[in-house]
Amino acid sequence: MTFAAAKPSGTKSEVYAELAQQAEGLFAGERDWLANAANLSALIFCGLDDINWAGLYVLKGSELVLGPFQGKPACVRIALGKGVCGTAAATRESQVVADVHAFPGHIACDAASRSELVVPLIKDCALIGVLDLDSPIPSRFDQADREGIEKLAALWCAASDL
Repeated sequence: MTFAAAKPSGTKSEVYAELAQQAEGLFAGERDWLANAANLSALIFCGLDDINWAGLYVLKGSELVLGPFQGKPACVRIALGKGVCGTAAATRESQVVADVHAFPGHIACDAASRSELVVPLIKDCALIGVLDLDSPIPSRFDQADREGIEKLAALWCAASDL
């Protein structure tokens, strides 16, 4: 599959539909979770505007451990229930945070980040990690972003062996 050099354009739902199509192409015939995670991070980072970090944290024991990502170096380990990522993992619910500075216990890996979207990665009813996006723009993420990223997360979970 050939991937467009330009970012997808159109409405948010059109952008996410195109990203989902590209993700399906990237994952076709590939079951390795690490390879698919690296491609998913790059696809999101390159495909969305106003993103300064996109990546995965994988559950290991009682903490999330940094996986493939795009952006500045990040926190390596996050305890369940701590920060936005740990909260998404502990509650198994996506977290859309308009202002990370107002989120109790926010863990600042990049001081430039102002808003965050974290989606839990669940496969066969088991939590396997989270997909994390940061933006330097306050209130960057909304319900359309949540739904689009949840779809990409589901595609990755379905395509990847862990």
